[in-house]
Amino acid sequence: MAPPVTLREALNAIEACLAKAAEQGTNHIITIVDRGGHTLAQARMDKAIRASIIISQNKAVTAVLADMPTHYLAEACLPGGELYGCQESSCGNLVIFGGGFPITRDGEIVGGIGVSGGSVAEDMAVAEAGLGVLQ
Repeated sequence: MAPPVTLREALNAIEACLAKAAEQGTNHIITIVDRGGHTLAQARMDKAIRASIIISQNKAVTAVLADMPTHYLAEACLPGGELYGCQESSCGNLVIFGGGFPITRDGEIVGGIGVSGGSVAEDMAVAEAGLGVLQ
């Protein structure tokens, strides 16, 4: 079994995310969850919208449950797609747009990172900065 994400690693990843957000001039909520989808660490930048708290957490959990980045689900969930409506099957907790990534080690998912607060591209860039620290 691959080693789990530690709190120190999660906090280091959040620092990398905060640096990327500052570089972009954007404000985000960053959530890191363990392999079971339980929150390890979360940070809300001072000007980030509060609605993004749960969205960032749901992005991280979706990435773990789906075994893939959240943006991979978008096309399949469009009307006529194989997974159309799947985001509604979990009381709206599955997120099908970018900003959530699974954290993998030795080919095994050990957690997830979710970022919300900016555009999809901005969220993904911030999440990828943190992901680089974790893998």
